Amino acid sequence: MGLIFPTLVCGIGWGDWVGGFIYAGILRATFVQQATFCVNSLAHWSEDQPFDDRNSPRDHVITALVTLGGGYHNFHREFPSDLPQRYRVVALGLAYDLKEFKQNEIEKGRLQQQQKKLDIRRSKLDWGIPIPQLPDMTWDDFKTEAAKDDGRALVAVAGVVHDVAQFIKDHPGGKAFISSAIGKDATATFNGGLYQHSNAAHNLLSTMRVGVIYRGGEVEVWKRAHSGNQNGSIMQDNTGHHVVRAGEQVTNVSPQNSATAT
Repeated sequence: MGLIFPTLVCGIGWGDWVGGFIYAGILRATFVQQATFCVNSLAHWSEDQPFDDRNSPRDHVITALVTLGGGYHNFHREFPSDLPQRYRVVALGLAYDLKEFKQNEIEKGRLQQQQKKLDIRRSKLDWGIPIPQLPDMTWDDFKTEAAKDDGRALVAVAGVVHDVAQFIKDHPGGKAFISSAIGKDATATFNGGLYQHSNAAHNLLSTMRVGVIYRGGEVEVWKRAHSGNQNGSIMQDNTGHHVVRAGEQVTNVSPQNSATAT
C-alpha cells in the first residue's frame, strides 16, 4: 500500500510509473518517517521547556509544523495521559472522550517552571548582603561607628544599618534630607514620616546593608517583620533563599507599627 498502490495510481492514471514510485512512494514515506522521528530529535534540541527542564524534551515550533501539531513534547512527557491539541481534535470530530490531566496540576507545573526561571534571573542581581550574614552591633556601637570620620554615612532603618555615603550626592530629595538621618534611626522617616519611599528605593537601600542592631532603636519592628511566615505563603525560592517581592523589603515597615524613632 505504501509503494505499489501509489505507483499503480500514477502509472494507470497518467502513465507516470517512475514518478508514482519515487515521489508518491519512496520520497513520501521518507518524509513522513523523518517528520515523525523529529519528535525524538528536534523536540529534544532547543526551544521552550514550560513544564520541566530536568530532562531534554521541549516544545518546538518546527516540530509542530513538520508533524502537523506534534510539537508539544515537553507537555507530553510531563502529562503523558493528556493531549495538548485535544480541543482541536474534538472540535474536528476526529476523536472523543479523551483523557485530560487536571488543569490545576498543569498550571502548577507551568508556574513552578516560571518561578525556577525567575530564581535564576534573581540570583544574578544584587539584593544586598543577606540579613543573617550581617554583623551584629548594639545601638551604642551604631552611634559610635556613625560618629567616626571614616568616609561612611551610617543610617539605621528597621533595625538594619546602611552605609549611604555613595548615595548622598544622588539622593533625589537632596543632600540635606539624607544627611540629617546619619547616625539616627530613620525607620519612620523612610516609611512615610517624611516621604513614602518607592519599592525601587527599598531595593536600592538593601544593597547598602552593613550591619544589624540587636538592641535599641526600632529593632522590635524589624523582629516583628521577620518573625516568620505568618500568613502561610511561600517566602522562599526553590533554592531555599528568601524571595523578595515588590513592597516586601525589610526596610518597608509601616510607620504606624513602628516605635518612636531614637
